Amino acid sequence: MVESDMEKPLLGVGNAKHASSYDLSCGDTVGILGTGDFSRSLAIRLLHSGFKVVIGSRNPRRSSGLFPEEVEVVLQEEAVKRVELLFVAMFRDHYSTLSKFSEELSGKVLVDVSNNLETNLHRQSNAEYLASLFPKCHVVKGFNVVSAWALQSGPKDGNKQVLICSNSPEAKNHVVSIARRMGFIPVDMGALCSAGEIENIPLRLLPLWKIPVILTICLFTFFYCYNFVRGVLHPYLVENKNEFYKMPVKVVNTSIPCVSYVLLSLVYLPGILAAFYQLHYGTKYRRFPDWLDEWLRLRKQIGLASFYCASLHAVYSLCLPMRRSARFQILNDAVKQVKLNVSSSWQEEEVWRMEIYVSLGIMALCALSLLAITSLPSIGNSLNWREFRFIQSKLGFVALIIATLHTLTFGWKRAFDRTHYKFYLPPTYTLTLLLPFIIILAKLVLFLPCVNLSLMRIRRGWEKGQCVTFSHVQELSETSSNV
Repeated sequence: MVESDMEKPLLGVGNAKHASSYDLSCGDTVGILGTGDFSRSLAIRLLHSGFKVVIGSRNPRRSSGLFPEEVEVVLQEEAVKRVELLFVAMFRDHYSTLSKFSEELSGKVLVDVSNNLETNLHRQSNAEYLASLFPKCHVVKGFNVVSAWALQSGPKDGNKQVLICSNSPEAKNHVVSIARRMGFIPVDMGALCSAGEIENIPLRLLPLWKIPVILTICLFTFFYCYNFVRGVLHPYLVENKNEFYKMPVKVVNTSIPCVSYVLLSLVYLPGILAAFYQLHYGTKYRRFPDWLDEWLRLRKQIGLASFYCASLHAVYSLCLPMRRSARFQILNDAVKQVKLNVSSSWQEEEVWRMEIYVSLGIMALCALSLLAITSLPSIGNSLNWREFRFIQSKLGFVALIIATLHTLTFGWKRAFDRTHYKFYLPPTYTLTLLLPFIIILAKLVLFLPCVNLSLMRIRRGWEKGQCVTFSHVQELSETSSNV
């Protein structure tokens, strides 16, 4: 347990004097109703944090072997009578079985740690339902977002946040003190009406990643089919060449960088659209359309998906010479060179093209790596807002430019060669260049002094049709944010 985490309260509920009266001392007794996996993990963690634990079970003799010897397993009725704070580690359907202990539970604190199988399964949250069954108790919702693994392994190996809500400030302070003693970070979520939102959190499966993942899959499917038609199907139908062996590696490696490049462009496109939206309406107070607002919020996930595809492209490219087909191709080219009595096949232009192409690819991948690292909360929190904006905005746009140069170097003169247009379809890289070129040109327009000054004034609060005087234009240009 990290001592610095508990030197001072991490959650302020009431004044310090009032909250301190609920700080528990070593040896206090805490009860748990239920003997499931979560109950066992919670009991172990409480025990290691210095608490005495009493487990309320319907069959103590059968359940006692599941807990450490220091944990006392008794009947539910006895646990209810002996302990002032009880963790209710039971399913919602079994809450009614506690009704026979209504009198004994009066005035005590019940901590609901349950979750549902589906989001919004019931009209009432589990905690609110428990409170309706026992109106004389102080019900607190908490610890449901912490896994049994995090409880057993300690907060260092899991999520440290514990979301807590209750209608009783005193009961909430009581649970906050316990969470802090266990090494977790309590987060006050307000009244008990927030319990429904807290119970939905563990049921969400990467909610912000749904659209980026679907977008990545759709882009990959499109580019893979496009490259398959050009690189595999065309030689088979037109030249009678069997090149289906390219499907697992070569076609994939041709498609993945296109996906990464387009995704990186989609990270900076909504910022461009937002800037022109503000210029058009002459105010920053007009709400963006829902689709644009959602797009702006998903830029981090789209950027990470771009970095993932770029990393795959780098790994696939390194593995290209290891393929058996590549070795056979080298041998065939060597035999042809010997038969033609060619002493050297060195092509200066091609050598320089590939050297520049690889160098730009490495720089683009390193820039994307820095963007991905700084997007992590642990790294991003160590940066101030100006450093974070510089890396994500300025350096990110530089990464887009480097990736554009990388793509142009790959294409070189082949974009103007008719033989590279299979079935009259242009090379893939020419398709991927369209969106980045639009973004770069739009960015250059926003850099124009007249446009840039108007945008900065709008972001400082100026509105079209209102007379606002800015006396320090130079200060304005230095402190305003750029898209």
